[in-house]
Amino acid sequence: MSVLYRIALVLVIIGAINWGLIGFFRFDLVAYLFGGQTAVLSRWIYALVGLAGLISIPILVKRFEDEDDVDTFTRMDRNPSYGMEAGEEADFSEVREKEVKKKNK
Repeated sequence: MSVLYRIALVLVIIGAINWGLIGFFRFDLVAYLFGGQTAVLSRWIYALVGLAGLISIPILVKRFEDEDDVDTFTRMDRNPSYGMEAGEEADFSEVREKEVKKKNK
């Protein structure tokens, strides 16, 4: 995830927290901190949160590079994992190959 998307995501989270406070407690934290809803700094914060929301839209449809590395195979499709907490497991791939060769003969 690029730096721009991370910054946008942080701003969206700040906006969501502010909207949650408004919804539950009728308390606008941004307006309280920066001098009211019509103050210039408050309006800048609202504008940045709005832009961050627009920038975050592609996150919904973007396929991240990290997801491509996810192993979707079951254990039977691959060799056993040797990093098990119970200890090392035997590699039965050679046994399977020998059985296939016997069947082919």
